[in-house]
Amino acid sequence: MKDIYVADVVGIEDGTEVELKGWVHKIYDLGKISFVKLRDKTGIIQIVIDESLNVKLRLEMCIEIKGKKVKNEKAPEGIEVQVEELNILGKTYYDKLPFAINAGKIKAGLETQLDHRTISLRAPKIAAVFSVQEKIAYAFKDYLRARKFTEVYTPKIIAAGTEGGSEMFTVDYFEHRAFLAQSPQFYKQMMVGSGFERIFEVGHAYRAELHNTYRHLNEYVSLDLEMAFIEDEFEIMDLEEGYINYLFKYLKIECERELKLYDIVLPEKVEIPRIPLAEAQGILLEVYGKRSSKADIDGEGEKLLCQYIKEKYNSDFVFLTKYPASKRPMYTMPDDKVAGTTKSFDLIYKGLEITTGGQRIHDYEKLIANIARMGFKTEEFEFYTENFRYGMPPHGGFAIGLERLTMKILGLENIREAALLPRDMKRMTP
Repeated sequence: MKDIYVADVVGIEDGTEVELKGWVHKIYDLGKISFVKLRDKTGIIQIVIDESLNVKLRLEMCIEIKGKKVKNEKAPEGIEVQVEELNILGKTYYDKLPFAINAGKIKAGLETQLDHRTISLRAPKIAAVFSVQEKIAYAFKDYLRARKFTEVYTPKIIAAGTEGGSEMFTVDYFEHRAFLAQSPQFYKQMMVGSGFERIFEVGHAYRAELHNTYRHLNEYVSLDLEMAFIEDEFEIMDLEEGYINYLFKYLKIECERELKLYDIVLPEKVEIPRIPLAEAQGILLEVYGKRSSKADIDGEGEKLLCQYIKEKYNSDFVFLTKYPASKRPMYTMPDDKVAGTTKSFDLIYKGLEITTGGQRIHDYEKLIANIARMGFKTEEFEFYTENFRYGMPPHGGFAIGLERLTMKILGLENIREAALLPRDMKRMTP
């Protein structure tokens, strides 16, 4: 059992005996003594090994050391450990490492790094991505629990798609055809109606999209919530804006070291402009000569719009509202004040959509009519719509792509860098 971690040594009194376990990160062999960098999940510390210990170390060996903490201004953090005992816990059996992980930035291409993912994750800067990602999910849960949300766990093998069955992976489920869930949307609404009122989930989602770009994954983690007794979609946007502010404050405290590795300075306060889609399209055309489809703006448009928002509002975020009904799923609440639009929104962050959300239809007859209007068979969705017969409150919610949010916070170039073991059109291993 591990007694202390590298990060703990800083607070220990000089001269104290310590015991550490970790990996050999770097070796400086000076003959009679060697300076070795020992790495564990919390950081790197310099250890000093005398030749009398008679050990032959290699990079990435797992070792256990016992020794005294001493001051050394030339060492990282101004401390080191003078080793008195050393045991090799995990031998190495390679001829050559796939790439150097102790030189700061890995020089190998991303695909090579992903082929040897568990090796690349040993690099402190890459491991830092997932420390930040873990805290993003922690903050999501903490923020919502403080607001009386209940965490739920919904099935990922489902009988019908939440968006009509398009772009779904099929599964042979005994004698039936099933699908991998695109989202927990139906179940979120069902749980709201069952009496939980406010629920959230952090879970995997699957999209069989034929995209192989820097921003797409076929398996990703979704931060979902649904909330009952709302007035309108703006209440949901208020909730998400509150989460973003809570998150940034949380990361500044919990991930100070990781943010420094990426030279990231998070803003003190986030205020997110809210712009109807049609107005955003007009801005793109007037300012940048960029034409958009009636139903949406494309990836280039998202980047240009965020450039405009940054210059005018000094914000990296923008809510796009009032999406047309033709662009939204069958459960989306129409906006009677603006014909043909819905009470829905996307959140764009630094030129990338990270959230889709809005108010849902809660009236049974209106929902059935909308399902039929969009060309779906209402009987296929009875497991979902049945709940709406018995008093469904006004409700809404949103979903954040965890990898996309991580990618944008840290300024990563490719979403695969923010996926622990990414799954895309061409990758199913490791």
